[in-house]
Amino acid sequence: MQDANSTQEKRANRTLLFTMGAVVLAVAIIAIIGFVFMNRPQSYIEGQVEGTNIRISGKLPGRVMEFYAHEGDTVHAGDTLVRIHSSVVEAQLGQAEAMKEVAAAQNKKIDAGTRSQIVNAAADLLRQAEAALTITEKTYTRMENLYREGVVSEQKRDEAKAAYDAATAARDAAKSQLSLAKAGAQNEDKESAQALVNAAGSGVEQVQAILDDSFLTAPCDGVIDQVYPEPGELVMIGAPIMSLLKMDNRWVTFNVREELLNDLQMGKKIEVMIPALAQKKIDVEIYYIRDMGSYATWRATKSTGSYDSRTFQIKARPTEDVPGLRPGMSVVYSQD
Repeated sequence: MQDANSTQEKRANRTLLFTMGAVVLAVAIIAIIGFVFMNRPQSYIEGQVEGTNIRISGKLPGRVMEFYAHEGDTVHAGDTLVRIHSSVVEAQLGQAEAMKEVAAAQNKKIDAGTRSQIVNAAADLLRQAEAALTITEKTYTRMENLYREGVVSEQKRDEAKAAYDAATAARDAAKSQLSLAKAGAQNEDKESAQALVNAAGSGVEQVQAILDDSFLTAPCDGVIDQVYPEPGELVMIGAPIMSLLKMDNRWVTFNVREELLNDLQMGKKIEVMIPALAQKKIDVEIYYIRDMGSYATWRATKSTGSYDSRTFQIKARPTEDVPGLRPGMSVVYSQD
């Protein structure tokens, strides 16, 4: 009886071992098949869309009076964007035009010959010029003292100095005209008077060229990306007023490790995905590859068995127009 029970127990153990062995073998076979035939996970490289930004600035220092375009507005080349007002430059234009008129009048008088009225008029102009010089000199002295005390800015001191220099030049010119009137008109005098007329005209043109920047216009088509000052704020020469985004010039940028460059060669077309455009897939062509320098090098963490890997910047342009594609959007490239 015991022999029969022992025999059945051995058979049961053998059956259990066989079953377990079959299960282990089946699991091993499935694992091997999965390892061989299962697709490797994709490697993703993330970048972003970039575009050309143009900063709108001018050579006229003054106060922002009015904006004709605001952030998000679409503008075209030649559209007026902003108006800047400068009372100082406008005053300089008036002064330059007055000097031009004075020079022209004096030139006309010299051509007509020397008369007592001409001499008296020249003397009057000289007295006016000396009076203006006295006022501007006092103003400049006051501004210089205030500037040294830190009360006014360097620009205000320079403006007062420019007015003083202009008054000095006007006084000297008036003196010259009076001397010419007393001495009589000679050929040299006439040439000198004409030269003063030409110089005064050049001064007017110079100031007018600065005032032309009172109205800044768009250099190209685009979208107003950002406006920096508020209406009423003062801006200096060359200070950016706003930035214009060119919508016809967009590209995507990736930063990749050098071991991935084998599949990202110059001129190659790759497919990327734009998450912001409902995961739309577009084709882009690589046109730029540049080493980003040692600061972007991936350092090896082991002393052996690994190496440093440099980072490269890759730029690619869309092969066709993509509506809605804007700078700042994420771009994903999947590398098998």
